[in-house]
Amino acid sequence: MGGVSSLKARGDTRAAVQRVLLVALAVNVSVSLLKLVIGLLTGSLAVLADAMHSATDGLSSLMGLITNNLSDPTPDRDHPYGHDKYEALGALAIAGFILVTALEILRTAIERIAGGLRPLRLDGHDLVLLLIVLGCNLLLAGYERSEGRRLGSQLLLADAKHTTSDIWTTVVVLIGLAGAVGLGQNWLDVALAIPLCLLLVRVCWQVLRSNLPWLVDQIAIAPEAIHEVAMGVPGVLNVHDIASRGVLGQRVFIELHMVVDANDLPTAHRITELVEEHLEQRFGHVRCTIHLEPREYAISDITFRGAHG
Repeated sequence: MGGVSSLKARGDTRAAVQRVLLVALAVNVSVSLLKLVIGLLTGSLAVLADAMHSATDGLSSLMGLITNNLSDPTPDRDHPYGHDKYEALGALAIAGFILVTALEILRTAIERIAGGLRPLRLDGHDLVLLLIVLGCNLLLAGYERSEGRRLGSQLLLADAKHTTSDIWTTVVVLIGLAGAVGLGQNWLDVALAIPLCLLLVRVCWQVLRSNLPWLVDQIAIAPEAIHEVAMGVPGVLNVHDIASRGVLGQRVFIELHMVVDANDLPTAHRITELVEEHLEQRFGHVRCTIHLEPREYAISDITFRGAHG
């Protein structure tokens, strides 16, 4: 009942998220082009693979901009629960980019090993440029992570994870190139492709794990916790069939059936508003749907039971 007013108080953060993504897109495109030039000039497979990975960073930022424009949190006629899940879809697309990058790095490394290793045309200036790229990625990842937490944006947090993975790939590439140049071990340029792939797959799994529960409407808050809060409101006699979905700390939808100690509608309405206020104080922004029922409908089961319940 108080969900719409609370939603307005929360505000639409899409414009702020879009500004961050535009910065990320500009940085990622610049970094990708610089790595590509270095890779082509030096003949380094590791740098070319890293350039490809940075390009997926740019693609993920572009995808983020597209989905951010679609993810209006305000309900409308066609989307009465808002459009937030577009952000989760965008985050899953980012995970797909990460997985494709890992497989492509592995494929190119195997082809390079099978085809024979070529000497690298690398000097100190190229290493300095890669260090500058590393610094840019560090600043960008920190910026996206900070803004993602402040704005409560899963999209920015997912993009920050992708940028962080680019930091580690650049570090690994620098180590391999240093070994290849300083020790004359050209095989290091491709041997480090396997840990790069494992790192990227791990990041992909983290993004999937944090976004799939939202898309499949997994429980957001334990029904026992909701029951405890609701039963603590004066006038509430029974609460059952509790369900919740969403992302705790951003927006959660709660449904529950409730029996109240009231014989008139205005009194019952005031009690439901108190329940909503207590739930918001405990869990942050929530949108509640409360079904009032007569006293004979009171039951002991507070949540739904599945086939194994």
